[in-house]
Amino acid sequence: MLEENKVETEQKSGSSWQTPAIMVLGLIAISGLAFGWNATSKLSGTEQAVAAQVQGMKQIVDQDVAGLKDRLQQSEKTNAELQGDLKVVAKKLKLTEGQLKSSREESLKKLDETSQKLTALDSAVKSDIKATNDNLKNVDTRVVGVRSDLDATREDLKMARSELGTLIARNHDEIDSLRRLGEREYVEFTIAGKNKSQRVGNITVELRGVNTSKNLFSVALTVGDKRFEKKNRAANEPLFFYTPGTRLPQELVINKVEKDQISGYVSIPKANMQQTPVASSSSGR
Repeated sequence: MLEENKVETEQKSGSSWQTPAIMVLGLIAISGLAFGWNATSKLSGTEQAVAAQVQGMKQIVDQDVAGLKDRLQQSEKTNAELQGDLKVVAKKLKLTEGQLKSSREESLKKLDETSQKLTALDSAVKSDIKATNDNLKNVDTRVVGVRSDLDATREDLKMARSELGTLIARNHDEIDSLRRLGEREYVEFTIAGKNKSQRVGNITVELRGVNTSKNLFSVALTVGDKRFEKKNRAANEPLFFYTPGTRLPQELVINKVEKDQISGYVSIPKANMQQTPVASSSSGR
């Protein structure tokens, strides 16, 4: 009897702790399943993300590879073009070398011809110089004579000029200097006595009066069939007049004024002398 009670007691005690244990084990199993499912879900998401990244990287790598292929093709094309240009340049260089050689040979030939021409020209110039020196010796003699004439006429620059640009001689020596210029003919004269006249060249000069204190004079000129007077004119003051049939004026200059006496000259252009012959007359100083 006691053993039956003991058995019953043991059975009741065993069933009392098994139930909680089973519940705990069930909870643990459920937790494990939930954790496993959560881990599986995360793993699946991670795999998808990794797969997406791998796909993106693959696309980038594919693009880079395609770009590299294009660059390689472009480089090969450029290299081919450069090689072609290099061949063209090489051909041109060969051609240029040939041209330079031909040009140098032609230049040397021309230089030789020029040297020969220069030698001939030098000989000709030396001959011309010798002939010129001989001529210069002859010219020197003439130059000496011309220099003397130039020295004699050097004082011309110091002479006064009229309003028509002619040089005015103040004495006999200056008149001779003007004669050497050969541009005009000079007829000198002296009239002594009031109201006396004298034929000078192709005109007639009459002394009408003098003023020695002021160095003034008055004359009457007869040119062709016309007579006109010039009163109170100063010494060395040119008087211009035209003769019939001439275009250039003649010139009367009185250099010296004394008591009832004047001295001077008439200047006649050479062109007038060719048109109208000039009558010769005696002259004095």
